[in-house]
Amino acid sequence: MRVIPIPAQAGITGFESPAAEYTQLGLSLDELLIIHPSASFLCVAQGDSMQGVGIYDGDVLIVDRHETARNGDVIVANFNGLFVCKIIDTQRRLLLSCNEQFQPVTVQEFDDFSIEGVVIRSIRCHRPSSLLCA
Repeated sequence: MRVIPIPAQAGITGFESPAAEYTQLGLSLDELLIIHPSASFLCVAQGDSMQGVGIYDGDVLIVDRHETARNGDVIVANFNGLFVCKIIDTQRRLLLSCNEQFQPVTVQEFDDFSIEGVVIRSIRCHRPSSLLCA
Protein backbone atom coordinates (compact mmCIF):
# COMPACT_ATOMS: atom_id res chain seq x y z
CA MET A 1 0.00 0.00 0.00
CA ARG A 2 1.24 3.47 -0.79
CA VAL A 3 0.49 6.44 1.48
CA ILE A 4 0.40 9.87 -0.11
CA PRO A 5 0.85 12.58 2.53
CA ILE A 6 -1.86 15.06 1.52
CA PRO A 7 -4.54 16.36 3.86
CA ALA A 8 -8.07 15.62 2.68
CA GLN A 9 -11.12 17.49 3.89
CA ALA A 10 -14.54 15.89 4.01
CA GLY A 11 -15.94 18.70 1.84
CA ILE A 12 -13.70 18.00 -1.17
CA THR A 13 -15.82 17.42 -4.28
CA GLY A 14 -13.08 17.16 -6.88
CA PHE A 15 -9.51 18.18 -7.58
CA GLU A 16 -6.73 17.80 -10.11
CA SER A 17 -4.21 15.20 -8.93
CA PRO A 18 -2.54 17.12 -6.08
CA ALA A 19 -0.68 13.91 -5.29
CA ALA A 20 1.39 14.20 -8.45
CA GLU A 21 3.92 16.43 -6.70
CA TYR A 22 4.46 13.96 -3.82
CA THR A 23 6.75 10.96 -3.80
CA GLN A 24 4.80 7.85 -2.86
CA LEU A 25 5.88 6.16 0.33
CA GLY A 26 5.86 2.38 0.69
CA LEU A 27 4.09 1.59 3.94
CA SER A 28 1.91 -1.20 5.25
CA LEU A 29 -1.08 -0.73 7.52
CA ASP A 30 0.64 -3.01 10.02
CA GLU A 31 3.61 -0.62 10.20
CA LEU A 32 1.35 2.40 10.38
CA LEU A 33 -1.09 1.18 13.04
CA ILE A 34 0.60 -1.50 15.15
CA ILE A 35 3.50 -0.72 17.47
CA HIS A 36 4.15 -4.19 18.90
CA PRO A 37 2.96 -6.78 16.35
CA SER A 38 3.75 -9.85 18.45
CA ALA A 39 1.83 -8.43 21.42
CA SER A 40 -1.20 -7.03 19.58
CA PHE A 41 -4.59 -8.38 18.63
CA LEU A 42 -7.73 -7.13 16.92
CA CYS A 43 -11.26 -7.27 18.26
CA VAL A 44 -14.60 -5.83 17.23
CA ALA A 45 -16.42 -3.37 19.49
CA GLN A 46 -20.00 -4.16 20.45
CA GLY A 47 -22.49 -1.75 21.95
CA ASP A 48 -22.58 2.01 22.38
CA SER A 49 -20.93 2.59 25.76
CA MET A 50 -17.76 4.10 24.27
CA GLN A 51 -19.23 6.49 21.71
CA GLY A 52 -17.92 9.51 23.63
CA VAL A 53 -14.35 8.57 22.64
CA GLY A 54 -15.32 7.70 19.07
CA ILE A 55 -15.62 3.92 19.42
CA TYR A 56 -18.85 2.68 17.85
CA ASP A 57 -20.53 -0.70 17.48
CA GLY A 58 -18.67 -2.68 14.83
CA ASP A 59 -15.41 -0.71 15.00
CA VAL A 60 -12.19 -2.71 14.88
CA LEU A 61 -9.98 -2.17 17.94
CA ILE A 62 -6.23 -2.66 17.89
CA VAL A 63 -5.25 -3.80 21.37
CA ASP A 64 -1.63 -3.82 22.53
CA ARG A 65 -0.72 -6.18 25.38
CA HIS A 66 2.81 -4.79 25.62
CA GLU A 67 1.59 -1.35 26.75
CA THR A 68 1.02 -0.81 30.46
CA ALA A 69 -2.42 0.63 31.18
CA ARG A 70 -2.25 4.12 32.63
CA ASN A 71 -4.98 6.14 34.30
CA GLY A 72 -7.42 7.32 31.60
CA ASP A 73 -6.45 4.75 28.96
CA VAL A 74 -9.06 2.90 26.94
CA ILE A 75 -8.55 -0.78 27.71
CA VAL A 76 -9.97 -4.17 26.94
CA ALA A 77 -10.38 -6.20 30.12
CA ASN A 78 -11.83 -9.45 31.35
CA PHE A 79 -14.31 -8.45 34.04
CA ASN A 80 -15.99 -11.41 35.74
CA GLY A 81 -15.81 -13.47 32.56
CA LEU A 82 -16.95 -10.73 30.18
CA PHE A 83 -14.67 -8.87 27.81
CA VAL A 84 -15.28 -5.15 28.14
CA CYS A 85 -13.86 -2.03 26.55
CA LYS A 86 -13.75 0.84 29.06
CA ILE A 87 -11.66 3.72 30.32
CA ILE A 88 -9.66 2.69 33.36
CA ASP A 89 -9.56 4.95 36.40
CA THR A 90 -6.66 3.37 38.29
CA GLN A 91 -6.88 5.77 41.23
CA ARG A 92 -10.52 4.98 42.08
CA ARG A 93 -10.55 1.42 40.64
CA LEU A 94 -13.35 2.27 38.22
CA LEU A 95 -14.29 1.19 34.72
CA LEU A 96 -15.80 4.18 32.94
CA SER A 97 -18.04 4.29 29.90
CA CYS A 98 -18.24 7.26 27.56
CA ASN A 99 -22.00 7.36 27.34
CA GLU A 100 -24.22 8.94 29.99
CA GLN A 101 -26.54 5.92 29.88
CA PHE A 102 -23.90 3.76 31.58
CA GLN A 103 -22.77 4.14 35.19
CA PRO A 104 -19.16 3.68 36.32
CA VAL A 105 -18.36 0.18 37.60
CA THR A 106 -16.17 -0.29 40.65
CA VAL A 107 -13.66 -3.12 40.46
CA GLN A 108 -13.94 -4.87 43.82
CA GLU A 109 -11.34 -7.14 45.43
CA PHE A 110 -13.59 -10.16 44.86
CA ASP A 111 -14.07 -9.44 41.14
CA ASP A 112 -12.26 -11.53 38.56
CA PHE A 113 -10.48 -8.73 36.70
CA SER A 114 -7.55 -8.64 34.31
CA ILE A 115 -6.49 -6.07 31.75
CA GLU A 116 -6.03 -7.76 28.39
CA GLY A 117 -4.42 -4.73 26.73
CA VAL A 118 -4.57 -1.05 25.89
CA VAL A 119 -6.62 0.08 22.90
CA ILE A 120 -4.13 2.02 20.79
CA ARG A 121 -6.27 2.49 17.66
CA SER A 122 -9.82 2.03 16.44
CA ILE A 123 -10.87 1.60 12.84
CA ARG A 124 -14.34 2.32 11.45
CA CYS A 125 -15.51 0.15 8.57
CA HIS A 126 -17.86 1.94 6.20
CA ARG A 127 -18.73 -1.24 4.34
CA PRO A 128 -19.27 -4.64 5.96
CA SER A 129 -16.33 -7.01 5.84
CA SER A 130 -16.80 -10.74 5.44
CA LEU A 131 -13.65 -11.23 7.53
CA LEU A 132 -15.20 -9.45 10.52
CA CYS A 133 -18.60 -11.16 10.45
CA ALA A 134 -19.25 -13.81 13.08
